[in-house]
Amino acid sequence: MKPVHTFKLACLAACCLAVPAGSALAQAYPTHPIQMVIPFPPGGATDVIGRLLAKKLGDHLGQTVVIDNRPGAGTIVGAGLVAKAAPDGYTLLVSSGTTFTVNPAIHPKLPYDPLKSFEPIGLTGRTGLILLANRDVPVNNLKQLAAAVKASPGKFSYGSFGTGTTAQFAGEMLLNDLGIKMLHVPYRGSSPAMTDLIGGQIPFSVDTVSAAVPQIRAGKVKAIAVTTAKRSSLLPDVPTVAESGYPGTDMDTWLAVVAPRGLAPEVKAKLEKALAATMADPDTRKKLLDNGFEPSYGTGAEVTALITKELPRMRAIAQRANITAD
Repeated sequence: MKPVHTFKLACLAACCLAVPAGSALAQAYPTHPIQMVIPFPPGGATDVIGRLLAKKLGDHLGQTVVIDNRPGAGTIVGAGLVAKAAPDGYTLLVSSGTTFTVNPAIHPKLPYDPLKSFEPIGLTGRTGLILLANRDVPVNNLKQLAAAVKASPGKFSYGSFGTGTTAQFAGEMLLNDLGIKMLHVPYRGSSPAMTDLIGGQIPFSVDTVSAAVPQIRAGKVKAIAVTTAKRSSLLPDVPTVAESGYPGTDMDTWLAVVAPRGLAPEVKAKLEKALAATMADPDTRKKLLDNGFEPSYGTGAEVTALITKELPRMRAIAQRANITAD
């Protein structure tokens, strides 16, 4: 056989062997621990839920899923880290809509693209946002709120857990629906905002249902309306904004698991299967509810559809209300 023919055959054989080898590596995944980045500090709701998901995912994948808290810049630090990681299935991100629809609406430059940088694995849970009032404020529903603000322009304000957060976006969407204006008072987190609401330093606030439930049940604050299309199972007696006569407001906050863009199909399929099994687990669903999140599994494709739908709406709210990053 001529040398050139021998060389060609050798190259062809090498190529044929390379494809099964890569496929075999994907089929064997995972062979070592997986890192799950949480772009929030330890101890918060997302951290608690992320750790719960990590444990169950690890059980289904047969490998430990290690938590890596990377807080900073409204989830941008952690999300940017994952966006630049190798797309091998060993780096995951669990984060909220803040990462994927709020940040892109208020930051002209980000170290990631909400659609192009990530491979969505699935949706895990949702929690509504809620308008709260101090106990002594003579407002018990949205129509009374609208009437009070219109009667005393400039008198009322509302707090949120930060500038450019889902709480501010929900608040501005609600105010637009009611046709009123109120001063936004941003806090550095839910806890200080709740403290000032209870103490009467602010008359109203917008917060997550998960944060509000203990204070409502203790009688420390009043619940006016939830911003979701349906009532929260955690607060079945609290009406929605739409039920209160203002159908334009529909917003919640949600958690999703994503990986860097470019996962091998076999790896993505294994992760999606493990997350689906995790979300079908009764104990997982109960613990999500215990932490104020409605179990709400959705596929990676559904996460993409959610981001695609929500992103232009958030950008419109930011432009209308002049919401910008700090």
